[in-house]
Amino acid sequence: MSISEAFINSILELDERRAIELARVRISEGEDPLKILEELKTAAEKIGEKYERGEFFIADLVMAGEIMKEISELVRPRLRELGKTRELIGRLVIGTVEGDIHDIGKNIVVTMAEAAGFEVIDLGVDVPPWKFVEAIKQYKPDIVGMSCLITIGIESMKKTVDAIKEAGLRDKVRIIIGGGRVDEYAKEYSGADAWTNDAATGVKKMMEWMREKR
Repeated sequence: MSISEAFINSILELDERRAIELARVRISEGEDPLKILEELKTAAEKIGEKYERGEFFIADLVMAGEIMKEISELVRPRLRELGKTRELIGRLVIGTVEGDIHDIGKNIVVTMAEAAGFEVIDLGVDVPPWKFVEAIKQYKPDIVGMSCLITIGIESMKKTVDAIKEAGLRDKVRIIIGGGRVDEYAKEYSGADAWTNDAATGVKKMMEWMREKR
């Protein structure tokens, strides 16, 4: 088994110690940090597949996300030293909508999206519609993600999508909503393009959108 295979397998097996150890060894031996990040992307895709097959649960996604986050933080300083930039597949602006302060699901999406190759601008929690609009103007993202865990958040999602429309920016971005109270009705009501109630499926959908743009 190659070190790349062992590295990816250690993440899929949620073996944090082994994954971090392999990442450190590879960095210290001068391996291209972009290769390590590309393998994180592969791991993120495989994690999504395991979740879809029922082999992974929410707790597993949280653990896998933490492992990938730690590895990303190890790799980034080496990238800066070498003056390298990662080839990104897209840009995502994401936040928990106004009236909701829950962020666990959002944070998992952020980590998995970064591992998959997205540049992520995380607006945090309790984000008002105008702040999403300003972020779209400033960062020009491909995708906007909105999260909520409480029912009142659905109304906030609708207000945010309406604000994006009023600003003349709706045709500039794809919008995906997610969270425990989100469903097909919430997608139709809010005017979003897609919905998800788990991080792995959401990131997979966003990756599909970026492939369509190529």
